[in-house]
Amino acid sequence: MTTQTQQTRSAEAMADLDRKHVVHPCLDSSVTDRVVMMRGEGCRLWDANGKEYLDGSGGLSVVTVGHGRKELAEVAAEQMQDLAYFTSFWHFTNDKAVLLAERLAELAPAGLSKVFYTNGGSEGVETAIKAARLFHYRRGEQTRKWILSREFSYHGVSYGGLTATGAQYYHHPSFGSGISDVHHLTAPYPFHEEMYDGRQITDYLVAELEETIERIGAENIAAMIGESIISHKAALVAPDDYWPRMRAVLRRHGILMIADEVVTGFGRTGSWFASETAGMDPDIIVTAKAITGGYMPFGAVMMREDIGDTVASDDGFAHGFTYNGHPVACAVALRTLAILDEESLVTDAARKGDLLRAQLAPLLDNPLVGEVRGIGLSTGIEFVSDPIAKTPFAFEGGSGLTDIVREDYGVIGRGLGSLFILTPPLVISDDQISRMADAVKSAVARVRPDGTFRG
Repeated sequence: MTTQTQQTRSAEAMADLDRKHVVHPCLDSSVTDRVVMMRGEGCRLWDANGKEYLDGSGGLSVVTVGHGRKELAEVAAEQMQDLAYFTSFWHFTNDKAVLLAERLAELAPAGLSKVFYTNGGSEGVETAIKAARLFHYRRGEQTRKWILSREFSYHGVSYGGLTATGAQYYHHPSFGSGISDVHHLTAPYPFHEEMYDGRQITDYLVAELEETIERIGAENIAAMIGESIISHKAALVAPDDYWPRMRAVLRRHGILMIADEVVTGFGRTGSWFASETAGMDPDIIVTAKAITGGYMPFGAVMMREDIGDTVASDDGFAHGFTYNGHPVACAVALRTLAILDEESLVTDAARKGDLLRAQLAPLLDNPLVGEVRGIGLSTGIEFVSDPIAKTPFAFEGGSGLTDIVREDYGVIGRGLGSLFILTPPLVISDDQISRMADAVKSAVARVRPDGTFRG
């Protein structure tokens, strides 16, 4: 079939083919609508009907340097002509993988100089969990296997990451129990201080951590994994003292800190790594998404030098993926990181995020809006049915603002029940921020207390 024939198919024909052949992640079977995207440029997208959208989601918080950057396509094409693929197993490597590792070591928090490549975040979390356990094992602490995680967290859907994930939607009973020795702690949720029995939030959570370590035994715990902001709870930011105090307890007991920066890494929060500014002082960082801005599936796990050396010692790290260190993905990542730096997109993300939340602040006058929160270009809105009890609001149909904001205002965001999330590309302009905020405010003004929308 020719490309011309493919391009001339109608939008409805493409949607029919999709319904016939494609199994989508996380799509409720009652939803028959399909939005067939065809083209992107900067923060704009066009579907098969020619309708234009403002991308307020960055895909899944992936797109940073914008859609349709020809220079990245050219970098990929040039690398494909030089070397499209060869394995990075054993003693093989390629020049782009080496150069990217050097650049990542320069950008990472001090001491995280070792890199293991993956194809995405789920693989990265699997890698981090295995590396943490193997590190302790090879140091003579074979009982250190437990992984501490948190409620509401998201760490991927492969079995190790899924077990660490606290968001319950993904834990279908048919999937089984996952990996062994994982415990979920209470998450910091400042908007819901009622969760902490009247105590200061961090006091409560540090005490819980210490009690958990005493119960399981520090000698049995390998690592704690956490996000600097919990993305699945709409940019949920912990109190300022949370990570420094949690980290101090972990360090005292020899427990490694794994920072899941799949969403936050490479600029979204206004710094290269959110874990550094949050006080996590990680031993291992998991990245993906923004490392190539969505132009290639790719990820990298960065770890302390001694962890990397220990994991690679003896008979090596019995772990890996066919496309480890893919030369085309590495070339694209190198150029993506250069664009982020050259265009000051990382430092400007903080200002743009503050601007967005300032423009959304009038929403708080609506009793259905409990909180507008976030950091950098990761912003969340939490809706409540009762502003005193803070009961989660129920939108009719379960899609929240997502459909109405897209269909009526041409802005793509992400709804999760009573939450709404905006994570636009970092190249978004101030004018586009205003358009996005106006669209959300207009949609919220139409919400009735029963969860339906005014016409």
